Amino acid sequence: MTHKIELESITGLSASSASNRLKQEGYNELPSTEQRHIWGIALEIFKEPIFLLLLGCGVIYLFLGDTQEALILLGFILFIVCINLYQEQKTEKSLEALRDLSSPRALVIRGRERQRIAGREVVREDVIVLSEGDRVPADAVVMWSTHLSVDESLLTGESLPVRKQDTTDLENTIRTATQHRPGGEDLPFVYSGTLVVQGQGIAQVYGTGMQTEMGKIGKALQTVEQEDTVLQRETRKIVSKLTFVAIAICVAVIVIYGATRGDWLQGILAGLALAMAILPNEIPVVLAIFLALGAWRFSQARVLTRRVPVVETLGSATVLCVDKTGTLTFNRMSVQQLFVYEATTLTPQFYDVALHEREALPETFHELIEFGILASRKDPFDPMEKALKQVGDDYLARTEHLHQDWEILREYPLTGQLLAMSCVWQSPEEKLVVATKGAPEAIADLCHFNTQQRQDLEQQINKMAAAGLRVLGVAKVIGQHQKNKTLKSLPEVQHDFEFAFLGLLGMADPVRPTVAPAIAECYTAGIRVVMITGDYPATAQNIARQIGLTPATEVITGAELAKMSEGELLSRIQTVNIFARVVPEQKLLIVNALKRRGEIVAMTGDGVNDAPALKAADIGIAMGERGTDVAREAADLVLLDDDFSAIVQSIRLGRRVFDNLKKGMAYTLAVHIPIAGMSLIPVIFHWPLVLLPIHIAFLHLIIDPACTVVFEAEPEESNIMNRPPRNPRESLFNRRTLRLALLQGMSVLVVLVVVFAVAFYFGHGEFDARALAFTTLIVSNLSMILSNRSWSRTIPEMLRTPNAALWWVLGGGVVFMGLVLYVPVLRHLFRFSFLHFDDLLVSLTSGVFSILWFEGLKVWRRR
Repeated sequence: MTHKIELESITGLSASSASNRLKQEGYNELPSTEQRHIWGIALEIFKEPIFLLLLGCGVIYLFLGDTQEALILLGFILFIVCINLYQEQKTEKSLEALRDLSSPRALVIRGRERQRIAGREVVREDVIVLSEGDRVPADAVVMWSTHLSVDESLLTGESLPVRKQDTTDLENTIRTATQHRPGGEDLPFVYSGTLVVQGQGIAQVYGTGMQTEMGKIGKALQTVEQEDTVLQRETRKIVSKLTFVAIAICVAVIVIYGATRGDWLQGILAGLALAMAILPNEIPVVLAIFLALGAWRFSQARVLTRRVPVVETLGSATVLCVDKTGTLTFNRMSVQQLFVYEATTLTPQFYDVALHEREALPETFHELIEFGILASRKDPFDPMEKALKQVGDDYLARTEHLHQDWEILREYPLTGQLLAMSCVWQSPEEKLVVATKGAPEAIADLCHFNTQQRQDLEQQINKMAAAGLRVLGVAKVIGQHQKNKTLKSLPEVQHDFEFAFLGLLGMADPVRPTVAPAIAECYTAGIRVVMITGDYPATAQNIARQIGLTPATEVITGAELAKMSEGELLSRIQTVNIFARVVPEQKLLIVNALKRRGEIVAMTGDGVNDAPALKAADIGIAMGERGTDVAREAADLVLLDDDFSAIVQSIRLGRRVFDNLKKGMAYTLAVHIPIAGMSLIPVIFHWPLVLLPIHIAFLHLIIDPACTVVFEAEPEESNIMNRPPRNPRESLFNRRTLRLALLQGMSVLVVLVVVFAVAFYFGHGEFDARALAFTTLIVSNLSMILSNRSWSRTIPEMLRTPNAALWWVLGGGVVFMGLVLYVPVLRHLFRFSFLHFDDLLVSLTSGVFSILWFEGLKVWRRR
């Protein structure tokens, strides 16, 4: 099929035209069905039990005629709502940013340059480049294609892919596009949301957003899904249990207070205060905010979290299975070595391009480079084809070996069965030339090498692979097809050509400088690194030595893997960390074998065939730059920069999120114990009520931002990457966390009971005792925040670690406490007396003393 469009002539839209069109026509997306607006968020907050309880208390105060107290309580409610709205909005913005990032990426041509952009930024008349594994970002007309097939089952329900044909009349085809529907062979239309399953193409967009076939059907696709995690189920269980206990105790308090004191309204207030004290309504909020902001922090590190549960799982990863090309290396190829058999004597000849940069290339190697370029596309995107074009421009310019005026007639694509591709060209004299390149063993197979020839070739391959080079074979067609000028005479498969071997190309792909330190960090963190590559064992071992991956001596090849029994694989996979000449389908075998050994596996992948392994892995990691949309959709994480060190950074972040989550949860549980105790004990001992609803509302001004914003923003512990991975079965509320929370809460409660009892029984009076106890509770609360920032470093050490949110909470707590103690109106509302300096000293000393044991424990542990 003769292509009417010259690829070099495609310019695409200019950046300014695309920007203007985006402003005029809007983003290429369907309206979200789950977008939460500020009023919806506010309504959800008001439905929370804690706010319903506060409103109930306000109504009772109004009923009692205490308007001032009711209004101040409602003021507190509004203030707490504002704090929650800020947190929820921050979370929602983080999730919205993730939705934008996780929309399918699109490769467009703008101003003659190829750019990868978010699919939602594609505009009408954009020129998009489509490859196998891509999701089509918008409805478009195919301008150029080779073996392009698309799965349109999303729109038609038909499972078989359909062939696409490029148009010869672009303007007229776009004009009639709306008359056609998805489905049917050899049409020039591709549709938004469908999947390219074979070949390549270039298309011009004619419909975006609601103007696409997908938009007409009205399916809203949500790329970042809200799903229940293990932690969410665990917290829901704890919250439901505590809620049941709270209701039972509250009813008991109301009955006991009303029956013993005869004041049922005060009894209801006491019961409601206790309900507010016990109900851990912050726990689900803490979890949601931590996971959402954790995902946002990942995106700041250029790692996209497609599924929120991965934030939990990352800290448990024990094995990282990584591709070599593009992840450990830059995927920027350069031709380093050439190998041919000398024409007359057939003696092997090597040429090191890197050692002769400024010298002319010997004539012996010209044909090898010429046919390597002819076995590539004219406008290459593949790094290896780019490297071939570059070496041709450098060494064959102004020779007869470059053919800009030749026309490509047919391409035989690389397949899983034959790792070689061939291109059929027609010269201006109508002579056919066929060139092929691919894996050396595939080229040897096409050239029908005998056993001795294969062994000789393998020796040359091993020499190049040992130098860390990626090796390609090149061949040309000889015989009848070299002379025949009719396209109809071309065979259906490459094996039916008669090939002559030309030589080998050795390409270098430099290792990323960040990889070696990142692998060393993995080893200190107890994480094993496994390298999986399609390259030769010697190449893989050379790279392993460069990056410090051990052991570099043992390798399992794809051929060996195919022959292994399950038992043998399970045995060998314990010690082997290099897999070479592996095809994508074998990654699934490796993942499943590691999982059966009890490992928590993170696996990288970028191709269509990698999707099953990415799904099967505990953590699937897709490449953002070179990865296919299929791989990205199957993955949990997407590396926007395809850099291995970003995976290690993600593990570090995952561990930090989980650590801080445990601290936030422990603090939340601990702080409720003294509040609940000081609400219940006075009822039992017939003391005046210490904590009224207004006091608990005040405490929530500190607790709510502390357990979310402060602990979420805490930097990582110093030993975060010097300890083994977390057991995935470890509960967030494990015995250690619960014991720590219980001890902290009980120690504060004991101190508060002593302070109140001493003040009350030694004649200070109800208001004085309440003011002393409440001030002590505030100091203890702030001390608990400071102490729980780290479970290994002391408060003075942590004060040197920045956390802006902490100082806002501490400063706000101190200022508000000063206001309620020394502004007469507020002091009266809180039912406090005036505290003198020595009273404040007692409260300060008692509050700090209540958590001193935990600081001492940190010091003792280090010894």
